Amino acid sequence: MASTALEIVAFTVSISGWVLVSSTLPTDYWKVSTIDGTVITTATYFANLWKMCVTDSTGVANCKDFPSMLALEGYIQACRGLMIAAVSLGFFGSIFALFGMKCTKVGGSDKAKAKLACLAGIVFILSGLCSMTGCSLYANKITTEFFDPLFMEQKYELGAALFIGWAGASLCIIGGVIFCFSISDNNKTPRMSYTYNGPTSVTSSRTKYHGGEGDFKTTGPSKQFDKNAYV
Repeated sequence: MASTALEIVAFTVSISGWVLVSSTLPTDYWKVSTIDGTVITTATYFANLWKMCVTDSTGVANCKDFPSMLALEGYIQACRGLMIAAVSLGFFGSIFALFGMKCTKVGGSDKAKAKLACLAGIVFILSGLCSMTGCSLYANKITTEFFDPLFMEQKYELGAALFIGWAGASLCIIGGVIFCFSISDNNKTPRMSYTYNGPTSVTSSRTKYHGGEGDFKTTGPSKQFDKNAYV
């Protein structure tokens, strides 16, 4: 029961992390920059892995997709690949987890289920590491440009998508670790040992106990047979 409860907790945590990681891809606010006027914010610049947008003081947003994938900077291409890999690994990890959990009736024997649960944990850990690396790489680029005094272009700050990605990656890693440790309960289960005492003869099976000082009387098979005993 303890391992089953651990698997349910691990599945819930891992799926929650995978959903958060997946939600970062369409989120616009990977990096944000504002231009403040004397009274109100005159413009807000924000971008993600696919486009760059600007919103004026009236709330109208204009977005422009990145024109060419090959013309993009290397860190954006790397972040795209890592985040897509994280989402894909999380999808396969959820399938392995469904087949490997004890509370499901698919996946084969308990030994096969334990292997699938451990594999799901490893896949979720890899998914979390990919998401963590992608978000950290993007954040490192933003902070490097922000604190560089020689960088004269528009400077950005960390957007909400990065924090969501870090949270989702942490949940995936935690859930994967719990999945890997949940199978240790199966190895601690004691195995029943049986002793082979040899075949039992017909004579010994017919031994009867008669009261007294513990004497046994063996009754062998009858030597007299009826004429119709064998047909």
